[in-house]
Amino acid sequence: MAVQLSTTSRNARLDSIETTIGINSVLIFYTGTQPANCSLTSSGTQLGQITLPSNWLETASSGTKIKNGTWSGTAVATGTAGYFRINSSDGVCHIQGNITDTDGDGDMKLDTTLIIIGQTVTVSTFILTDGNS
Repeated sequence: MAVQLSTTSRNARLDSIETTIGINSVLIFYTGTQPANCSLTSSGTQLGQITLPSNWLETASSGTKIKNGTWSGTAVATGTAGYFRINSSDGVCHIQGNITDTDGDGDMKLDTTLIIIGQTVTVSTFILTDGNS
């Protein structure tokens, strides 16, 4: 049988993520497939970068944590978004995942994955869910 945690423990673990990464964190989206883990060098073409709000995630509830505020920025290159990274202000990757448009089941959903230089790119959905329930 798998280890199970209370909702309170799961929420606390999720809330610690934003504290660990800190304010002035940066969301970067790229073409291609995400590297095997955050410690590896980014691959693909960087399509854009968004400095996230200082309080960029809502308080965890029921074992999930969702984006807070509007996450949008201007594309710096043209391509199809494939993955994202959320880095702390010192450039260290702490979270990465795949991207789809609003109809997909990606870890992050953009208004569109077909990015054209100069367009505004908006994150429509980002949810972290803690396991072990």
